[in-house]
This record gives sequence, structure tokens and C-alpha cells, in this order.
Amino acid sequence: MQFYQNTWLRNYLYPVCDWPGPGCKIVCHRLSTYRSLHKKTKCFARAIKRFEDKELFIKLDDDALVDIDYVIGLIKKYQGYRKPVYISDHQRAGSRKYPDALNGVRYGNGKFYMFNRKLVQCLDLDIKYRGSRNEDSVFGGMVSNGCGENNVEYVQEDDRWIWHKEYTNKNKHIDLSFIKNH
Repeated sequence: MQFYQNTWLRNYLYPVCDWPGPGCKIVCHRLSTYRSLHKKTKCFARAIKRFEDKELFIKLDDDALVDIDYVIGLIKKYQGYRKPVYISDHQRAGSRKYPDALNGVRYGNGKFYMFNRKLVQCLDLDIKYRGSRNEDSVFGGMVSNGCGENNVEYVQEDDRWIWHKEYTNKNKHIDLSFIKNH
């Protein structure tokens, strides 16, 4: 959290927090663990529906880094886009243990996804599924159930500009996952 508060993006960053605290603009009022991140994702989705003055949203893992010029390029390209847009490294969900609404759903790899207001407007916030599930597949299920997979523009991210867990460039190497909970 402190790292994000020190970046130039701080006026645009809305951390999703368990409890109220400095810099917390979205508060879920529940302890989140790795196994309960799907509930935090639902909290996040409900909260962003209220940000009607925001057109584009980015979800970024706390151990990921994205090139700012890449993000600006995406903003320029998809600002004002006519249909729901979902940018990520998409894959299909599946669960033999819990065959339900999330089986076969298309979802984005959690390190980075970007989407527009039109996608937020059609999210199914009341999606039903069983068990503790991957938070990114839950978001994908909200997209698929609410918007309809055929109505969404799924855009493949460019991984040359997104680093997850580690960053290596120009003789620099940074471990992005040094936080003890990773």
C-alpha cells in the first residue's frame, strides 16, 4: 500500500482494502486471504459500479508492474469504445470439483486486466457458484453471465509491457514479490 501511495498515479489509484485506512477508497469490511479473494473481487465489482465518472478501469496484482506508455496507448485506443472491452491474458476456467456457472468461462489472468465502463455496467454481481474459487474466474463469470461472451471485445494483452513477480530490463532485476504474503 505504501508503495502505491508514493507513485505519481496516487490520485487515480483506488486500492481495495479489507478495513478502512489511509488511502483506502474501496473497503470490503472483511479479512481477505488468498482463499477468499473471490469475495474481494465481488466487493470490488460492486464498488466500481458507483464510479460512474470513470470510463476505464485497471486491475493489477500487487506484485505486477505495467509500462505506463503501454497503458496510455490502451487508453487512447479504447476510450469511448462502443462495446464492452476486456483486456487481459484470457484463458478458460474449469473445475471438476465444482461444476457450476464458472465452468468453461473465459477470464483474464489476474496480474493485469483493463476494462471499460460498458463492461462494468453489464457485470452480473449476483453470480452463483460453489466453493472458494479463483477470483479472476469469478470476475470472468460476472462478465460472461452479465454481458454475454459474444457481446464483449476480448483483447489479448501484450506481455512485453507487463511484468509479474519479477522485472528484468536494462541490467536491472527487481523482485516484485518480496512481500511476505507471496
